[in-house]
Amino acid sequence: MEEVSLELLKKKMEDFAKERDWEKYHIPRNLLLAMVGEVGELSEIFQWKGEVAKGLPDWDEAEKVHLGEELSDVLLYLIRLSDMCGIDLGKAALRKVQLNALKYPAPTHHSTTKADHTAA
Repeated sequence: MEEVSLELLKKKMEDFAKERDWEKYHIPRNLLLAMVGEVGELSEIFQWKGEVAKGLPDWDEAEKVHLGEELSDVLLYLIRLSDMCGIDLGKAALRKVQLNALKYPAPTHHSTTKADHTAA
């Protein structure tokens, strides 16, 4: 089984569109609206579930498969949209993680004593 990368998915989406002569429809606006529709379908899966435990232990296999399909639809449209906009999604995502780390620094872990919390 080959390793899955954003580049591989981008190429597969490009080939898929070319084989069906859909490239003319794959403009940023159309791709964005299609992705929003898929996010709606993804939301429907969770709509009446309430809180959901990590790992989905209460879900049956069919529900998990359906979730995987809808998550994949969102991901594939996002990859195609970024490609049609000339954005390297992998690099942009790494940059965003770095920016978030600067914006939201991790707390420093040091031991505190009662004296640390008294008025100076």
